[in-house]
Amino acid sequence: MSPITLTLVIFAIMLVGMAIRVPIAVSMFISGAIGYVMQTGWLPFANFLNSQAFARFANYDLSVIPLFILMGHFDTQVGISTAFLDFAAGVMGRLKAGLAVASVVAGSSFGSSCASSLPTGAIYTGDDPTAM
Repeated sequence: MSPITLTLVIFAIMLVGMAIRVPIAVSMFISGAIGYVMQTGWLPFANFLNSQAFARFANYDLSVIPLFILMGHFDTQVGISTAFLDFAAGVMGRLKAGLAVASVVAGSSFGSSCASSLPTGAIYTGDDPTAM
């Protein structure tokens, strides 16, 4: 099969998958898997999936993200995030653009306590989202 024909078949499979409301990621995976199998066969494809699954889960950089978010959740449940926000609002709130500066100070303090800036986006400040 020529490369152009193979490309058109893969693209058509992807479009049909999207037309029948298969999620885009699944549709792209299925069409790519079919194209890979058409080029190499089932055995290399199975070997590729086996090695790629292990490589993705063995990656240290991706394995620590849930742990950083868990640490942020612990800090939020203890109340450290609210304390950081109250402290920053008390110190910086009187300045011009004090709310923006207080948000940056509180976010950087919370990020340093969690060892990452990722959980800073998940700070829960209480019942009133506008309180600060």
